[in-house]
Amino acid sequence: MQPIKLLVTGFKGRMGQAIVECASQDDRVEVTGQIDIGDSLPEALAICDTVIDFTHHSFSTQLVTAAAETGKKLVIGTTGHTLEELTAIENATSKVAIVMAPNFSIGVNTLFWLTSKAANTLGPSFDLEVVEMHHNQKTDAPSGTAKRLVEILAEARQLDYHHDTRHGRQGDVGARSAREIGLHSMRGGDVVGDHTVVFAANGERIELTHRASNRNTFATGAVRSARWLANQPPGLYDMQDVLNLRD
Repeated sequence: MQPIKLLVTGFKGRMGQAIVECASQDDRVEVTGQIDIGDSLPEALAICDTVIDFTHHSFSTQLVTAAAETGKKLVIGTTGHTLEELTAIENATSKVAIVMAPNFSIGVNTLFWLTSKAANTLGPSFDLEVVEMHHNQKTDAPSGTAKRLVEILAEARQLDYHHDTRHGRQGDVGARSAREIGLHSMRGGDVVGDHTVVFAANGERIELTHRASNRNTFATGAVRSARWLANQPPGLYDMQDVLNLRD
């Protein structure tokens, strides 16, 4: 079988470099293109099968439009998309297969699964809080991973993410309501990514934590997703599909 030809965008960045390194160690894929700001996207798309993108959400509309026109599959790891950008991605899935996830770590996606199971098992007597920490250069908050964790909790409790999420607390906020989900972001140092889900009840507390010590775990998951996409029809997928964690 011929290796899957990959285009890595943002190859000068930390994630781009990690993906190129990871792909170089996997004979099932071949990096045929690496682009960054100012490089030609059409030329690079012409010689690849799949694009792995960990750049910035503002690039997504241009990328998915070009990929849909040329039939190239996509792995999207950027977060913080606007509604307009998300709509462009959704529209492209009628023509190409896309894996889009807030986190490509196998461990984090297992955390997603465990969070859903715990929330449904423990029930409404447990208060829900999510805490995340990243390096001091991260520009968006909360992280896409933390947001997804809250979305999972909201789905389990039949809550609304936008209405029931409490982003930190300050001043005389009153007693905690039964419906709220606390979400807290910390930034500092070179932390790659820490996420903790807290289930707190009277007399007991459960914490589910994932800590990433380097970016290779995300790169490995992204390359694995690119391999998985090779046999998928057009549509929008995430790492739960790649890892077969759907119930």
